[in-house]
Order: sequence, then structure tokens, then C-alpha cells
Amino acid sequence: RLDKGLLDFGILIQPADISKYDFINLPAKDVWGVLMRKDCPLAQNEFVEKKDLLDLPLICSRQVLSPDKSSNSFSEWFGKDFEKLNIVSTYNLVYNASILVQEGIGCAVTLDKLADTSESSSLCFRPLKPRLEAGLNVIWKKYQVFSPAARLFLDKLKETFEAKE
Repeated sequence: RLDKGLLDFGILIQPADISKYDFINLPAKDVWGVLMRKDCPLAQNEFVEKKDLLDLPLICSRQVLSPDKSSNSFSEWFGKDFEKLNIVSTYNLVYNASILVQEGIGCAVTLDKLADTSESSSLCFRPLKPRLEAGLNVIWKKYQVFSPAARLFLDKLKETFEAKE
């Protein structure tokens, strides 16, 4: 939609190819981890390590399974045994993955705070250790001619975030 001129701005989660866009790095970082049922044995742990994932049925986003290892931070984090993981399903929307997790199909590798892990939920999230974070970028087309409102928005973004880099 950005490339077709239907959107002025987008937010991408790293890793992503942003070479054809202008962008601003946002200071916020998302944390990768595992979404699981509260009755999962791993739910007793504060975090999830590589060895914990080898025997689990995993539900992974297509981003995690990207064949381009250079832009796949999860496969880099996991290392040489990445191909040994028991991936039982993939997802595009975390909501769909959370339903599979609730039904006991497996545990989802995802970013924190995207699924309901409140006290009333049957799910919980445990971060990966060592910690794996994903950066965020606001992007727009290079040489874009903006409306006055979009220009004002971009100026405010730059004023707020570029000074902090």
C-alpha cells in the first residue's frame, strides 16, 4: 500500500528490508519470546532458553521462518540447530496463533504484548534468554510529496525521534 501511494507511512518490525524507503528508527524495542498455556511446564520458568525449544511443538510466524538467514534474527539467535525445531504450524496473525496455543497445538514464538496474557487468560508469555529484541522503523517512500498534514506529522516524528538517536 505504501508503494502504491495508498498509505503515507508504515511501521515495520525488524528485521525488514528498508533499503527502498526513508525511515526513522523508533526507540522502542519489542521482545521475542514464547506464548504458552499457563499449564505448560515451561510456564514455571522466568524465561525460555534454546534447549527448552527443541522438544516443543512450535507455532511460528512466517517472519521467523524467513529463508533469508541474514534477515532472520530468530534463526541467528537459535543457531545451528534451527532446522531441528518441531514447527507444527505457521501464522500471520498472533490472534490465530493464540487460539492454536489455547487448544494445545503448541507454543507460539512471538513478540510480547501481542496476545492476551492477563490474569484471566489461560496463556502466558516467557521471554527468550539470551534476550532477543526487534527494532521498529517508521518508513515512507523516498522522494514522497506529502500533504500538509502528512508533512507536519513527519516533521513532528523527526523532531521527537531523530534528536534521540
